[in-house]
Amino acid sequence: MEAKAVAKYIRISPNKVRQVVDLIRGKDVREALAILKFTPKRAASAVEKVVKSAVANAEHNYEMSGDNLYIAKVYVDNGPTWKRFKPRAMGRADQMLKRTSHITVVVSEKEV
Repeated sequence: MEAKAVAKYIRISPNKVRQVVDLIRGKDVREALAILKFTPKRAASAVEKVVKSAVANAEHNYEMSGDNLYIAKVYVDNGPTWKRFKPRAMGRADQMLKRTSHITVVVSEKEV
């Protein structure tokens, strides 16, 4: 049995979030939360919230034990890209792409 949590439209580039997500893939939930707490990246706090939400979903909706949970799947998809313009020299403008992410965490119980 699996429980899932998704955070959508997070205003961080997917490539930056994937660096953090790769650290916790396949780990126990406690170990993953400890890693995220001490990871000095801005995306770590967003990923931590999604992991906690997935654990809460597992405990509340599926009556899983929080001690036996591990991160079964975790992935980051591209969200919509915000297009903005930045003024440049001689009346020109450059386009800025502000990327967003969708973070998905799936937790599962270990077979004892």
